[in-house]
Amino acid sequence: MNYIVIDLEWNQGNPQREPEVYGVPFEIVEIGAIKLNKEKKMIGEFNQLVKPQLYHELNHITRKLIHLQMRQLEHGMPFPKVFREFREWCGEDFLFCTWGPLDLEELQKNMKYYDLEPLSDRPLKFYDVQKLFSIAFEDKKTRRSLEYAVDFLQIEKDIPFHRAFSDAYYTARVLAKITDQSALAHYSFDTFIKPRTRKEEIKIIFDNYAKYISREFPNKADALADREVTSCRCYICHKNIRRKIKWFSPNGKHYFAVSYCDKHGYMKGKIRIRKTEDNTVYVVKTEKFISPEEAEAIRNRLQHAKEMRRHHKKSSRKLRMPQEN
Repeated sequence: MNYIVIDLEWNQGNPQREPEVYGVPFEIVEIGAIKLNKEKKMIGEFNQLVKPQLYHELNHITRKLIHLQMRQLEHGMPFPKVFREFREWCGEDFLFCTWGPLDLEELQKNMKYYDLEPLSDRPLKFYDVQKLFSIAFEDKKTRRSLEYAVDFLQIEKDIPFHRAFSDAYYTARVLAKITDQSALAHYSFDTFIKPRTRKEEIKIIFDNYAKYISREFPNKADALADREVTSCRCYICHKNIRRKIKWFSPNGKHYFAVSYCDKHGYMKGKIRIRKTEDNTVYVVKTEKFISPEEAEAIRNRLQHAKEMRRHHKKSSRKLRMPQEN
């Protein structure tokens, strides 16, 4: 298997002059990629400008970031031709790698606009090298810039940053420095294509947490009524476990629960409700074992959420009460 390390540059409309094209807020103007073999040695490169078809004026943010002029892009090729050449260059057995989680989603939005064949018929497994860098060398949570990682790993900066090819090149060099197999086990999933059936739902266990990506539901209520979505099961011994704190939401978007396994202790569940372009929803649920102190902190958060709701209801009742003359 090879690794395809990809980076994209994109442009966006200027609201007063070029309204956003539905489904494509960012038009890709450059594709850069490095191909690594299974030993993470560079064996190929791809670099191509894309001739704009949707937005014909460079947004000031784009111009500042990538140092390109529209006249340069006019020498590029249309996106469908560039993508087909890129896809052929990738080969058949490969894994996409990106710096951060955004590039693959924007790539697929552009592909969909031009009715190109999807990359996959389900969530796309890939390496988010930005996340892997944090897992391998820092606290697993902080997300650093690519240039920070290059400096941290003392990689020679022999070409400028902030062009698609150069950023793919540096991302590939950072990936090659990550040799910790426990870090490399942390795959990410791009959810531009959602699971269509229960069988296609993603269930994966990492070294210190479990992740579940659901199929689509018509609305949030239906999602939260699904047993798989709200179940609390120990991902080590695979048994249903006692719920100590029922699912609650402090903000209407994220839901939390705490369960207890007799063998492995307290486990936090977190549900994120995510909307799709079709106004349906899907769920990303993570489960992780936590300390008793962390469990108590979640209990305090629940209590605070209850107090805020009581205060809100009390204030609403006062507003509805008739005023005395």
